[in-house]
Amino acid sequence: MSRHDLVVEFGAGSGSLTRPLLEHAGRVVAIELDPALASFLREDLGGDRRLTVICGNALQVPLPREAFRVVGNLPFGSGTRILQRILDDPRSALTRVDVLIQHEAARKRAQVAPSTLATLRWLPWWDVRLVRVLRRDAFVPPPSVDAGLLVIERRAEPLLSQRDRAPYRRLVATGFAQAGTPLGRALGMPKRNWSTFTRERGVPLEARAAELDVFDWVALFERVRRR
Repeated sequence: MSRHDLVVEFGAGSGSLTRPLLEHAGRVVAIELDPALASFLREDLGGDRRLTVICGNALQVPLPREAFRVVGNLPFGSGTRILQRILDDPRSALTRVDVLIQHEAARKRAQVAPSTLATLRWLPWWDVRLVRVLRRDAFVPPPSVDAGLLVIERRAEPLLSQRDRAPYRRLVATGFAQAGTPLGRALGMPKRNWSTFTRERGVPLEARAAELDVFDWVALFERVRRR
């Protein structure tokens, strides 16, 4: 992080992260749902012109159109929905995400296999890593479960172009709609084509949707598009 960075902080609370962010970032937009906490932040840190405090819902507050990073301790109940909001459109100005979310959710988002529908929607454009687990007793007050630090960075070389987003996601959604069915059958692919694909990719002939990683899905998308 540098003095050139614009950082959007979700769930700023009483400013425990906001203060160190102001020491390292160029500008900080602190989003806090609780009006009392937002008012406290304005009174406590409002003298710094590089800080903008917004009282609002992270799922609804407009995001910057210029390059920005996201940092925050996301509410465990809505962490995945917030990630969907900021990651679903690869055309956004977002460059990187560093957030704490419920550990189990963080593990699912970062795991290579089995794949999940939610994460496969993002992975052609984003690299997702679980870099640290924080025990619940590290927080005050402690939540009921542990947290995971999720780092998400835009791929220098995306696996697909932005114009491929919609058809790629339709293909993945079709496969996961029949998650218990062998994927070739779920997608209605000719047996010979599916057999050739699985042999080339080294995946089982009866593989289900979750057994393919993002690289397999991208290869499958390219094959279906050519066909």
